[in-house]
Amino acid sequence: MSILRGARILLGITGGVAAHKSVDLASKLVQQGATVDVVLTDAARNFLGPAGLQAITRRPVYGSVFEPWTADFAGHITLGEESDLLIVAPATVNVVAELALGLAPDMLTTAALASTAPLLIAPAMEDTMFRHPAMQQNLETLRARGAMVVGPESGRLASGEQGIGRMSEPATIVGAARKILGRNGILQGRRIVVTAGGTREALDPVRYLGNRSTGLMGYAIAQSAIDAGAAVTLVSGPTSLDTPYGAERIDVQTAVEMKEAVTEAVNGADVIIMSAAVADYRPNAVRSEKIKKSELGATLSLDLVTNPDIIASIGHDGLIKIGFAAETSNLVEHAQRKLREKGLHLVVANNAEQAIGSRDNQVTLVWPNGDVDQLPLMPKSDVAELVIERVGTLLAG
Repeated sequence: MSILRGARILLGITGGVAAHKSVDLASKLVQQGATVDVVLTDAARNFLGPAGLQAITRRPVYGSVFEPWTADFAGHITLGEESDLLIVAPATVNVVAELALGLAPDMLTTAALASTAPLLIAPAMEDTMFRHPAMQQNLETLRARGAMVVGPESGRLASGEQGIGRMSEPATIVGAARKILGRNGILQGRRIVVTAGGTREALDPVRYLGNRSTGLMGYAIAQSAIDAGAAVTLVSGPTSLDTPYGAERIDVQTAVEMKEAVTEAVNGADVIIMSAAVADYRPNAVRSEKIKKSELGATLSLDLVTNPDIIASIGHDGLIKIGFAAETSNLVEHAQRKLREKGLHLVVANNAEQAIGSRDNQVTLVWPNGDVDQLPLMPKSDVAELVIERVGTLLAG
């Protein structure tokens, strides 16, 4: 379950070309379970109307600060007080200035002044406008009050010029919203290292030994840790997945590279969660040129050597170590042996054939005291949330 489930989000859309992207943003927030109230400024209505947003949110779209009050709705007061998070996307130069100065000419800015919820701003404008000293000073004023500023990004702008000023993508803004809402979670102030994906052991410049791991489980764990307020370092093998917003990602290829990255990353960390599918062996020698089938004949023999055991080789006082065991038989028995031999605090065991490449996972939690928790098949995001809850319990002693 996303941390956005049940959250009340006030989404302010202002008058910029990027306003069309906020329709997708509203949809993504709703899909993750948030209740979204939308305020369209007068300028925003030049770019889009309320009908589509009403259909997506199943709620009224607000505009005028003079909309009638009722027994259950006190206009900007209700919108501000009942919100868990205020998002302004796109945030134009004008609305950023109004928010920084505490001006309240419309429904959005009056609701912002009536709210104690955190503020998330996604600027969108031309490059020269974004770089203007007045704009930068206003952003710094808002940051000093605790606002989070996401973007803008570089690329082609509405004018046709290239520069910085594009509104961040909706998925990025949703990630930032999750980070804000989770910052007081059970892992607040904790540093978590997560490994994810498979490794690739080169045979020659174009071939490698690898596995079918997609990294979905590790990336879900990293996101859940961020949702719980942790500072996350994600050591990742090759994958096409997007980095969870707020995670520090370190890309590696081989098991040896992963060991070096993890050894450095765990300095000062509270927890290491080793969910990566690390190759057990690597070629003893890597060919400098592509191996030719015509030179080798019908068979190819490889001389392999063992890779380092990463999680068994690291540790410091107080570091909680959690490992994954991807097995095809005797799941609990293999997990218990791994638990003992590597000095782990928890092993998350799963059937490799079922889990690899799937969006779902059925895991068994194996504990040092002999307890075994068999969980049902569920989305990997839900598995990740349960693992992070257990991490919180371990850290609490």
